[in-house]
Amino acid sequence: MEQNNSSRVNEFILLGFAGQHRCWHILFTAFLIIYVATLVGNAGMILLIKADPALHTPMYFFIQHLAFVDLCYSSAITPKMLQNFVSRDQSISFTGCIVQLLVYGTFVTSDCFILASMAVDRYVAICKPLRYPVIMSQRVCIQLLLGSYFMGFLNASVNTSLTFSLDFCKSNVINHFFCDVPPILALSCSHTDFNIMVLTAFVGFNLSLTLSVIMFSYMWILAAILRMSSAAGRRKAFSTCASHLTAVTIFYGALSYMYVLHGVSRSQEQEKVASLFYGVMIPMLNPLIYSLRNQDVIAAVRHLGTKCFSA
Repeated sequence: MEQNNSSRVNEFILLGFAGQHRCWHILFTAFLIIYVATLVGNAGMILLIKADPALHTPMYFFIQHLAFVDLCYSSAITPKMLQNFVSRDQSISFTGCIVQLLVYGTFVTSDCFILASMAVDRYVAICKPLRYPVIMSQRVCIQLLLGSYFMGFLNASVNTSLTFSLDFCKSNVINHFFCDVPPILALSCSHTDFNIMVLTAFVGFNLSLTLSVIMFSYMWILAAILRMSSAAGRRKAFSTCASHLTAVTIFYGALSYMYVLHGVSRSQEQEKVASLFYGVMIPMLNPLIYSLRNQDVIAAVRHLGTKCFSA
């Protein structure tokens, strides 16, 4: 750090996990496999949806962008984490930390709004099937998607700019494996009450708004399913929502534990595990969730495989 009228940090040190250098080879191998699976799974989902005309529907339009978002925020933090497992130099530049937090925050927040948009899509498909092509038009889907990205960038840019406008004179060692707002605020010698208030307001608003949309959508969906006279129709309706509900439960559960319950007493290592789960594991799991029990995706894979082998 340079010393002048106020101390300024030129770089941060990412502390990572406790004892990570004692078993770095195991951690590096495990998370490299996870990251490669994330890249292959999400890129494969994007290419499959683009290649198969049968998947050119609003639901798969959102799944395609969900895969893109997962790729982006996982790639914002995982490569640096892998580097720190094998290198003694765990530093990240001040600018690099800003970029990492901005990219990560943008796409994680966008993920919330895309999941909410998918819930709206499922509500219209099940509760208003005859008007589905009109309501969920291409224009509406693009507007929902652009709104998701805008809200993600707004949240990330405000919190990132406020965080890095603080003075850092206590230490430059971040007790985390990537640049996230709470552990960075802990290093500041400035008053952080306003930052914490803004972070809580933005996270609370984004989570409560998107979760409310999802919950109310599924309340109407459940009511519509229960009114169906056909058991086969009920099973089909439930199956179209099962993947989305699974992804929502895992994603929002991890985010709520990390941010909404931030004041709950728990160790820093527990917070790192929660961040690891939604920042690294969930992007790998989502392609599996949306493909293993999805008959449309399985059929598209078979069709693509048949075309490739018969060519």
